[in-house]
Amino acid sequence: MDPIKIALEEARAAAGRGEVPVGAVVTDGRGRVLARAGNRTEELRDASAHAEMLALRAAARARGEPRLPGCTLTVTLEPCPMCAQAASFFRIARVVFGAYDPKGGGVDHGARVYAAASCHHVPEVVGGVREGECGALLRTFFAALRRDGANCGAGAA
Repeated sequence: MDPIKIALEEARAAAGRGEVPVGAVVTDGRGRVLARAGNRTEELRDASAHAEMLALRAAARARGEPRLPGCTLTVTLEPCPMCAQAASFFRIARVVFGAYDPKGGGVDHGARVYAAASCHHVPEVVGGVREGECGALLRTFFAALRRDGANCGAGAA
């Protein structure tokens, strides 16, 4: 199965749990899925429970190793600085993502973690994969939050 399709499934599941719809999958050099996850920051009450962090940790456990050389991290949204740095620490070979994140991204935007001299491992990066679909999922989720939030306060005035 296509890793971005799996990541989108995880993102939709996250949205269904009330989480920001971001999904991630880690595959090995042969394309086999080692781990998949969606955001769980609200559920776990853990600001670091981003889809990427959960998938990276699970993949390392599955391999019985602290690093994931030769593996690919595929995610629906450009990783934030924390997740981009984690991918570097896990020695991920390749980061593939869907939607760009001009506000909170850490790869092509914001901190640009892999461009920093302090970054010891720089993975190959491919952005914009199924960008329209990944971005639409996020836009729909946040539009519903704004709409529901506006409706929540309407009767309180």
